[in-house]
Amino acid sequence: MSNAPRSRVPSALPARAGAGLKGEHLPAILAGRPEVGFFEIHAENYMEAGGAPHRYLEAIRADYPLSLHGVGLSIGGAGPLDRAHLARLRQVADRYEPGLFSEHLAWSSHDTTCYNDLLPLPYTEATLAQVVAHIDQVQDVMGRQMLLENPSTYVAFAESTIPEAEFLREIACRSGCGLLLDVNNVHVSCTNHGWSAEAYLEAFPLDRVGEVHLGGHAPDLDDDGLPLLIDAHDRAVDAEVWRLLGLVLARTGPLPTLVEWDNDLPPWPVLLDEVRAADRVIGALACGCGPEAGDQRQGRVAHG
Repeated sequence: MSNAPRSRVPSALPARAGAGLKGEHLPAILAGRPEVGFFEIHAENYMEAGGAPHRYLEAIRADYPLSLHGVGLSIGGAGPLDRAHLARLRQVADRYEPGLFSEHLAWSSHDTTCYNDLLPLPYTEATLAQVVAHIDQVQDVMGRQMLLENPSTYVAFAESTIPEAEFLREIACRSGCGLLLDVNNVHVSCTNHGWSAEAYLEAFPLDRVGEVHLGGHAPDLDDDGLPLLIDAHDRAVDAEVWRLLGLVLARTGPLPTLVEWDNDLPPWPVLLDEVRAADRVIGALACGCGPEAGDQRQGRVAHG
């Protein structure tokens, strides 16, 4: 198969709802061509040169814009970035021309060991400088702006000296990157640490947000019997996350908004219903029908 793509829709993401692209859903999507704003792909799934995944993705890309989401760069790691991984990431971006590219504020590798998780990092001046240096390198190699996603966390580092929202603001200001605001992660982290989600969002640099994520979480209890939420991506979006989404979009205006459902996948129509629900929230706020819609709308990063 030639690497040259056939004619495609424009790459820029619309300010609409999208879905994570899963292989199990591909037959239904390709058969029905549903009205979805965009699809998000995990870059690491498409780093091989050819094969069926690329044939299917070319068919999707012809009709939909893509958001490219990385999970393996280890932006928050203490060591150097994996240059070979970064080169492969650039190849995927060049091939599919995503409207947005994002990664996580986390680390997942140390020396030659890679961990099957996105691990937290202390919010200190030293860590801040390291993350900014890594983002500068990524954006130079990629030739495009990166969005950095706020994490879901379960423990806090005693050595942290900078609040998370301020830490993300400083990263964006120093590196020029944008931010990906995962609203479910806000709810998970704030519940786990006893923070106010409203106060967190009030401090968050919403003017830097280029994309929003939604997802489901699993309720649990910690060793003391207190509520603990797990960022499981294995169920429908919680009512509190929908409420927080409304608060965010009332301040930012409509943004590309992804529904993540990565585990215990439902049939495609169930995920499509969640995407349509997100589209209704975006549409209501766009026409001034939602709570506080039209108030204090801020500038935001470009979507393409």
